Amino acid sequence: MFAVLKTGGKQYKVQSGDTLRVEKLAAGAGETIQFNDVLMLGGDATVVGAPFIEGAGVQATVIDQIKGEKVIHFVKRRRKHSSKRTKGHRQKLTLVKVTDILASGADKSGVKAAIGAGSAPAAVVAEAPAKKAAPKKDEAKKAAPKAAAKKSAPKKAAETTAPAAADDLKKLSGVGPALEKKLLAGGVTSFAQIAAWTDADVADMDEKLSFKGRIEREGWIEQAKELAKG
Repeated sequence: MFAVLKTGGKQYKVQSGDTLRVEKLAAGAGETIQFNDVLMLGGDATVVGAPFIEGAGVQATVIDQIKGEKVIHFVKRRRKHSSKRTKGHRQKLTLVKVTDILASGADKSGVKAAIGAGSAPAAVVAEAPAKKAAPKKDEAKKAAPKAAAKKSAPKKAAETTAPAAADDLKKLSGVGPALEKKLLAGGVTSFAQIAAWTDADVADMDEKLSFKGRIEREGWIEQAKELAKG
């Protein structure tokens, strides 16, 4: 006699004495479990479920919790990104040995059902708290002003922290829109800041802008001093 059972999204054809590797089950080594999702029974008479056979089951003993073979996932992106990524994975499995196939009465056997390790037991689901009741009208009215205040708070903060208008840094020699954006991103917003730069500031900004020596060649500090005056 054989049976076709379903577990972990897969189907297995089994006979008594077979050893299976199935998706990880919530059971320890030595425990007896029962697969209740039986799709088909074969032997002297074939029985096909719709989709499962009522009262049928396959009992098995858990041998061990194991891992499958390592699977390597390699991704390579060419052209623009030119990146490579390698990931390894070993699927968690449960090794079981089939001990008995029941054509009927499995629902009354009292043997622990085979449940996936990622599935919540039915008892836990049944004890889950009900959804929160909708707030009463009075409570909703009290909560409305608080919610409105929270929504308006970020706008006020943004208004108070908004920076003052920056100088037109494009007036400096060799500074275009793109370079101006880099200067603003680096915290440089006025000619007065540039006029007060030290040698260390110039070296630091050269690194940020990736234009080594340009500040001195173009004479930004002298230009900034004149522009700051006028």
